[in-house]
Amino acid sequence: MAKKENSCQSLIPSFLYSSSVGYKNGGVLQQSTLSPPSNSGDHHGVLSKNFVIPAPMEKIEMYSPTFYMACTAGGIISCGLTHMAVTPLDLVKCNMQIDPSKYKSITSGFGVLLKEQGLRGFFKGWVPTLLGYSAQGACKFGFYEFFKKYYSDIAGPEYASKYKTLIYLAGSASAELIADVALCPMEAVKVRVQTQPGFARGLADGMPKFVRAQGYSGLYKGLVPLWGRQIPYTMMKFASFETIVEQIYKNVIPTPKDQCSKNLQLGVSFAGGYVAGVLCAIVSHPADNLVSFLNNAKGATAGDAVRQLGLWGLFTRGLPLRIFMIGTLTGAQWGIYDSFKVFVGLPTTGGAAPASAAAKA
Repeated sequence: MAKKENSCQSLIPSFLYSSSVGYKNGGVLQQSTLSPPSNSGDHHGVLSKNFVIPAPMEKIEMYSPTFYMACTAGGIISCGLTHMAVTPLDLVKCNMQIDPSKYKSITSGFGVLLKEQGLRGFFKGWVPTLLGYSAQGACKFGFYEFFKKYYSDIAGPEYASKYKTLIYLAGSASAELIADVALCPMEAVKVRVQTQPGFARGLADGMPKFVRAQGYSGLYKGLVPLWGRQIPYTMMKFASFETIVEQIYKNVIPTPKDQCSKNLQLGVSFAGGYVAGVLCAIVSHPADNLVSFLNNAKGATAGDAVRQLGLWGLFTRGLPLRIFMIGTLTGAQWGIYDSFKVFVGLPTTGGAAPASAAAKA
């Protein structure tokens, strides 16, 4: 009988027989996870109607090199795909920031693009978007997990738990500082392709043309404003997400996180990510306007942007569209990222104390 149980267990994804989602007492399967064997000769049982995301057989050791590689891969998938998917919204938003007299609103902006460039025009610049934000996502999520653990170890168990929000803020800021160096060249080409008609069709002809005009250093002209946009954005994205998720598990869901289904945990990740994304958009929007302005106008300065857009315009131009875009984008990113973590046998993000504090407990 024991041999038969072990055989059954070997066919089940690893997270299903972890202590939190289906197995207890040395690997005995709870009735709620699998239905009884059928009379048709199926001796392994079948999955219940609750949908679950399968995971590889072997779990990944937390904070091992493989763990950080998995988080990096999850960041590539979550950021690259989501940013590429919202290219039409980003295209309208950038043009509203650069030429508000022509692109007066979201609906009229889409109308102008459709009339002048056709349906293909809505995905103009998708290649630098995909490559740039994939590289950024790799560094953003991979280094965030690294720095969160690193700063928690420095602080020690007691202070890591007491000042966990500071750990989240420091870890995310450190990660984004690196991530933007990877993103900046592609962001510069993307904005120029999207906002200057006739400049280039995409990355293949846009990058050489950009370098000939401004040199390789020109690709990093917008790095400081990009830091100004992305570092506050990412600090808000990670710290607010971790806090929101923790509060959801503490005050909304009566069941401890490790006893919740993976589907419920992924729903919490999306909800927490969406709310965090709205906050991110508001905090980082002035710098987003500044980045678009500098990458579009050769030789322009931050002072030029303030004089032309005005302080009110710097804070509000294109903001409603960006709130919708970033809220959806951030929610989807956290959902995809945590789905990937579950797929490879890792727990979802948030709802627990930092590593050092958890170790003490």
